[in-house]
Amino acid sequence: MSVAKKEYKRVTVKSLVEMKSNGEKISMLTAYDYTMAKIVDGAGIDVILVGDSASNVMAGHETTLPITLDQMIYHASSVIRAIDRALVVVDLPFGSYQSDPKEALRSAIRIMKESGGHAVKMEGGKEVKDSIKRILHAGIPVMGHLGLTPQSIYKFGTYTVRAKEEQEAKQLKDDALMLEKAGCFAIVLEKIPAKLAQEVAESVSIPVIGIGAGNGVDGQVLVTHDMLGMTHEFNPRFLRRYMNLYEEMTTAFTQYGEDVKSGDFPNDEEQY
Repeated sequence: MSVAKKEYKRVTVKSLVEMKSNGEKISMLTAYDYTMAKIVDGAGIDVILVGDSASNVMAGHETTLPITLDQMIYHASSVIRAIDRALVVVDLPFGSYQSDPKEALRSAIRIMKESGGHAVKMEGGKEVKDSIKRILHAGIPVMGHLGLTPQSIYKFGTYTVRAKEEQEAKQLKDDALMLEKAGCFAIVLEKIPAKLAQEVAESVSIPVIGIGAGNGVDGQVLVTHDMLGMTHEFNPRFLRRYMNLYEEMTTAFTQYGEDVKSGDFPNDEEQY
C-alpha cells in the first residue's frame, strides 16, 4: 500500500522520526563533494551521509581506517555548501572517538563547528555508550551503526554477514535498544539477516536504515558511486546498480582522447 508523502522543505532528525511513524521510507545516499551533493540533494534524497567510505571511494584505501578527522571535515564542508533540503550526517572516523568520551566530544564538536554538518554517525554499541551520551549532552544529534562495522574490519577479519548466530543477534538487539534509550535519532544496520533487521526496526521507535539488511527496515542507504556503477569491482548481493557509469565514462573519455589526437576537437564551432 502506498503511503501519502509529506513534503519537507528541510529534513531534520524530527522529520525522520515522523517518516517512520507515517510509514514513509527514508532514502539515504553518500556524497563527499559539492557537485555530487548538489545533484543528490536536488533529486530529493532525504539524508546525505558524508561517509568514511570516502577513504575507499575518493582516496583508494583498502579500508575506511586511514581517513582523518580533518579530511572528513573537508568533505563534509564541501557537501554542506551544496545542500538545500537533505539532512547531512557525518561519520566520525576511526580513532576520533574510541579512546575516551572527551575525545569523542571534541571530534564531534569540530565536525559540527568546522563543517556545518547536522549530525554525526558512530559505529558500535555498548562499547561507545559513554561517548554517545557525552556527545548527545552537548546537543549534537547522533546516528548509531550496528551489524557490520567497517572500522572494526580487522577485529572481524571479514566483510561477511554479521549476527547470524544467536548470541551476536541478541547483542545487536540489546545494543539497538541501548542506542535508542541513550538518545540516538536513528540507527544504520549493515549486512545482517533481513529477519533480524525487521525485528530490530519493530522494537525501536527511532528509524532504522539498512544497507544489506532487507526491506523490513525504515529506509535504505547505498554508496552513490556504487549504485551509479562508477565502481565495478564491488558486487555484493545488496547492491542495485541504477546506471553503468563506469562503461559510459570510459567510452566518453576514450572518444575525447581520440578526438584530441585526430584534431577533431575542438572544431570550428568550438573555437573563438
